Amino acid sequence: MSALESVCRYFEEAAGVIDLSPNMKKLLLTPEREVKVQVAMKLDNGEIATFVGYRMQHNSARGPMKGGLRFHHEVDAEEVLALASLMTWKTAVVGIPYGGAKGGISVDPRNLSEGELEQVTRRFVDEIQDVIGPDKDIPAPDMGTNAQVMAWIVNQYEKFHGFNPACVTGKPLELHGADGREEATGRGVGLLTEALLKKNGRSMKDATVAIQGFGNVGTFTAAYIHDCGGKVLAISDVGGAKYEPNGIDIPAAIEHVQQHRSLADFESSHTIPNEELLTLDVDVLIPAALGGVVTRENADEIRARYLIEAANGPVLPDADDILQRNNVIVLPDVLANAGGVTVSYFEWVQNQQYFRWDLERTRAELAKTLTDSFEKMWSLATEKHIPLRTAAYLMGIGRVGRATVLAGI
Repeated sequence: MSALESVCRYFEEAAGVIDLSPNMKKLLLTPEREVKVQVAMKLDNGEIATFVGYRMQHNSARGPMKGGLRFHHEVDAEEVLALASLMTWKTAVVGIPYGGAKGGISVDPRNLSEGELEQVTRRFVDEIQDVIGPDKDIPAPDMGTNAQVMAWIVNQYEKFHGFNPACVTGKPLELHGADGREEATGRGVGLLTEALLKKNGRSMKDATVAIQGFGNVGTFTAAYIHDCGGKVLAISDVGGAKYEPNGIDIPAAIEHVQQHRSLADFESSHTIPNEELLTLDVDVLIPAALGGVVTRENADEIRARYLIEAANGPVLPDADDILQRNNVIVLPDVLANAGGVTVSYFEWVQNQQYFRWDLERTRAELAKTLTDSFEKMWSLATEKHIPLRTAAYLMGIGRVGRATVLAGI
């Protein structure tokens, strides 16, 4: 099942609970604009290369559209559209005044020099600068992009539109980025994991955790859990999975990855296959890498009591049904990884006001926004006896639907 089919299925399940009309379902599912462009550039060796870039703008009923920009060789129109629609519900669930968008370029950034990466970024901005902007659509970092890429974007955009730091978020601090943006998604995952455990009479201090993916999200999630006294037994990246029965030294693992860019040579008691990490006997499983890793084939083997979707779409719908049957509590991606877009919103607000917050305020506002949204989702799920994912989608669809009706077609 594709990412788009998965998102549409979750939408349909929630829409059925509130008996959403066919016309409204069609209106909310149909994207407002789909942009596909050719990104042509000269490589360092003198050859001309062309890449395909996308910007999918799904819905603007609640405000300007917001969504990440990913550079990955498997990026395609369907994946980007799925993630754009997910952003529509995600921004609504956490109650920030945005709609949903997503972008990407079908390119492997590992095969580009830094100069080539800058060039492809700037050429892409040239092609889409008229449909993005602080009051239209605000990109942000995603897979394969980072603060440096956002710096190139704001610089190229400002060549057309003048000083405009709010046109993109996730920027370096020196270019009016927000203190705390880099850690935001992972910190949010940690905050919400803690909130979910408390609802079930548990604490982070007595929880064991496995984290699949040790990039930006995974490292900050692990750091938060470690700082709260939780025991991270396993971590993984493309270099392999590491398992330590007594808990991994997370600060040492983070330092190793910063120096070597991989966990491959990190010392631990056991090196295990990546897929084995998903089925370890732990309290909390956190998929924080690619989507579609929990499938119908391996869902019955999941032994964790709680699964936190730090990645987008890590659990496929058929697997979700199996996890529900096995009483695994899933905290859905539509809220679990919303810390990034929430602090992106804080960055946008600061840029619009030409005023900077300190890290303490950013963290406090993030915690309040996410925990308030979690409490509403939990109450709705409890009241209607529905899974947390369905409750989150109900919140998002309800808010977007009401905004659409009130504004008029």
